[in-house]
Amino acid sequence: MRLKNKEMGNILAIVGRPNVGKSTLFNRLVGMRQAIVDEMSGVTRDRHYGKSDWNGKEFSVIDTGGYAINSADIFEREIRKQVHLAIDEADAIIFMVDVTTGITDFDDTVADILRRGKKKVFLVANKVDNGSRIFDSHEFYKLGLGKPYCVSSINGSGTGDLLDEIVKCFSEYTNADSSEADIPHIAVVGKPNVGKSSLTNALLNEERNIVTPIAGTTRDSIETRYSKFGFDFFLIDTAGLRRKNKVTEDLEFYSVMRSVRSIEISDVCILMIDASQGVEAQDMSIYNLIIKNKKACVIVVNKWDLVEKETNTMRDYKKKILDRIAPFTDVPVIFVSVINKLRIYDVLQMAMKVAENRKRKIATRLLNDTMLPIIEETPPPAIKGKYIKVKYITQLASPTPAFAFFCNLPQYIKEPYKRFIENRLRENFEFTGCPVQLFFRQK
Repeated sequence: MRLKNKEMGNILAIVGRPNVGKSTLFNRLVGMRQAIVDEMSGVTRDRHYGKSDWNGKEFSVIDTGGYAINSADIFEREIRKQVHLAIDEADAIIFMVDVTTGITDFDDTVADILRRGKKKVFLVANKVDNGSRIFDSHEFYKLGLGKPYCVSSINGSGTGDLLDEIVKCFSEYTNADSSEADIPHIAVVGKPNVGKSSLTNALLNEERNIVTPIAGTTRDSIETRYSKFGFDFFLIDTAGLRRKNKVTEDLEFYSVMRSVRSIEISDVCILMIDASQGVEAQDMSIYNLIIKNKKACVIVVNKWDLVEKETNTMRDYKKKILDRIAPFTDVPVIFVSVINKLRIYDVLQMAMKVAENRKRKIATRLLNDTMLPIIEETPPPAIKGKYIKVKYITQLASPTPAFAFFCNLPQYIKEPYKRFIENRLRENFEFTGCPVQLFFRQK
């Protein structure tokens, strides 16, 4: 079954050779939204992935820069791989070129690939910061990708007109079946070859997904309705054998592209980690995607049967994981062996529990009766002789846990105190596995 449209995000990929300004544009697009909206603490922005918003449309931005290996003999092969991946996974593509250098051989190579693809391509001539360079940009008509959009990513000129056109090609995704709207969507995510498809097969008790020892075997996102043992949810995984010539692709870039899709349509993410390898940078990249998208999370440590055990091995391993994901450590960690079907049922139970936590609503009176005495006993530190008083608290009408604290001087509330309040919220109300947003507003 192919994935249904359920709050599915749109993906914009930025491709092009190094040093044309891709990362500068990426930072500008991501920064537009984050500076205004993202007030959640503890989220490390991944250098290659971000969220943006233009004219009310949210979309994900993937910067392919940094993935290509800058070596003379393999450079062209690497850039070809990244462009092919962008064509496969993105909804729209920015092909960035440099007006100061004109068309290079690498530009021709990328343009040839993009012309053969079926995705919408926006040819963007960067570093156009004066009138004469607008004239120079006409050279890029030779690439056969239409009129170039003239921008200067370093100062932002031209980016507004570009984004106006980009968001026009993004679809509005809705859940077509309202009767299924309240059924949780649980995504199994993680780096390649950690056992994602094996977990899906074990849960479904059938060889639904192809499993091989080759990292990155799975390809197309699918979802399956799971109705067994009192559970009812959609299980999302990736499936479909990849072509042999694709197996050598840059797996980190590939898994991030696939994870964006799976995470954005989910309510709960089961992040699988290979116990024999520990928590690696790629695991953290995917974890940051989950938290950035405000999804509930359960961390599953697979292949636990391969680890030599001592008295406190599990406790120490869990502590290492929580130290890596700090400051948001209220995340369940389950140790499993999928091949031996060890604790598989526990994974389902916990995933459903955090799905309920993510939808939990706290009555305003209970919220104020519980939290205001705590705040009165331990008030925010005074700043410049000014005392901060929180007068009222309410939970916001959002799909994820978010709370507004109305006070006299919200600008003086610092991050340490926000973490203190979040911890007290978690102690008194069940939000395990769910990111919580706190907003301090003027009363």
